[in-house]
Amino acid sequence: MSLDINRPDLTVGVVGTGAMGRGIAQVTAQGGMKAIMYDAAPGGAAKAKAAILDTLKGLVAKGRLSEADLAKAESNLGVAEKIEDLKGCHVVVEAVFENLEVKQKLFGELEAVIAPDAILASNTSSIRIASIARALKHRDRVCGMHYFNPVPLMKLVEVIRAADTAQWVVDAMVALGKRQTRVPVVVGDTPGFLVNLGGTAIGTEGLRIMQEGRATPSQVDAVMRDTCGFRMGPFELMDLTGIDVNFPARKIIYEGFFHDRRMTPSPYHESLYAAGKLGRKTGGGWYGYDEKGAKIDAGADHPTSHVPASSVVIMDTHNTKLMGLVSADGAKMLAADDGKSPILVAPIGKDCTTTAIELGLDPKRTVAVDLTGDVSKRITIMMAPGFDPAIRDATVALLARSGTKVTVIKDSPGFIAQRMCAMIANLGCEMAMIGIASAADVDTAMTLGLNYPRGPLALADWMGVKECHEILVQIQAITGDDRYRPSQWLRRRAMLGLSATTVE
Repeated sequence: MSLDINRPDLTVGVVGTGAMGRGIAQVTAQGGMKAIMYDAAPGGAAKAKAAILDTLKGLVAKGRLSEADLAKAESNLGVAEKIEDLKGCHVVVEAVFENLEVKQKLFGELEAVIAPDAILASNTSSIRIASIARALKHRDRVCGMHYFNPVPLMKLVEVIRAADTAQWVVDAMVALGKRQTRVPVVVGDTPGFLVNLGGTAIGTEGLRIMQEGRATPSQVDAVMRDTCGFRMGPFELMDLTGIDVNFPARKIIYEGFFHDRRMTPSPYHESLYAAGKLGRKTGGGWYGYDEKGAKIDAGADHPTSHVPASSVVIMDTHNTKLMGLVSADGAKMLAADDGKSPILVAPIGKDCTTTAIELGLDPKRTVAVDLTGDVSKRITIMMAPGFDPAIRDATVALLARSGTKVTVIKDSPGFIAQRMCAMIANLGCEMAMIGIASAADVDTAMTLGLNYPRGPLALADWMGVKECHEILVQIQAITGDDRYRPSQWLRRRAMLGLSATTVE
């Protein structure tokens, strides 16, 4: 059995005409296919068609769409008064609210109406496709088609293959996504699918750093933006999407993976959810917001009014990046300890305490510097408990001389950037290994679906695959937490000196 997606008369039914349904219908019509909308609410589909046309007219007014394109899209948009009117559809995409019983009932009704070789797809973001298809007679023609909001702007679509989904269905829906000018990736039917699962790493590790008292939300967000190139840090992102959305999703994924430590939610996240502090939509979450909706941010920069250190002890004279930082800031570099200058180290995966003790350094004067990413914008430093505040402040003033912002955090294995990036990369490697998606699709989905500066496996390459693996090994050894166990995909490529994107 097969379906020619390129047939000129291809007709796609869209059930549910909220924001997602309207978006799916719009990209279908603009892709040159018939889009027939149906909504259980009387007049809902007609209102959706009018809303889509208003949007397209706005694009014409801005010169982004021609009058001919508008006319073509309008002719492709249709309205179904009852579900039986979808009987001629070759594909039907469901976009109703997230309730398993509602979806199962709807799919049963659709199966009784459409042709035996028509495809049924769900836009669900969290419900297993196999659960939706369970009671149907022809489960092999059911799949997921997970678009992202707003659909016309977000190019990614996840084509989800359930246990019974036939290959011809997957092939057809990949082709449909391309006709809709989306970028399709094929994903396994797992909790969170690909993007929502992969997105757990940045949020849960940011929460873990905050929960341990190592850094504030402002500090975590600033480091991820400035040194690693993320558009938003994890706490900003949680406030934007809404705690009422991301906390339940984290819980579903954690339970769906049978309490894998990598997915562990935070009680602090749950506390905000319970308190109704849901982020921007309620005026407060991890941050407060003023009456205009602007974020109230305590900031992440350490004061730099202290006299800069005139000399520093460099223990790792082979670290050209660290030497270059100090040289640019004009301090004298000492190869031997003079007993009074700051001692600079650049550990990989270790905390300052461990590094000072292992190297026999004075822990009161030892300053750990994170060299991850763009250190011209921001540098993160940390010191062991009992440190000399004067040493800290003199070092901050020195490193800030060239205009770099400096963030001072509590002693933490892997600082902020190392921990966060290694965990994002590690989860991406694990997803590739267990076959949720191909390595290339993991990276494509995370960059398009979450606007990451690079995909998780590319992130491991950016850090250095061996360094990424070493960070996790060290954090696991120091904390004793299985959360940081390296993926075997990552371990093998680190040992072999290969790119994390190397396929098997």
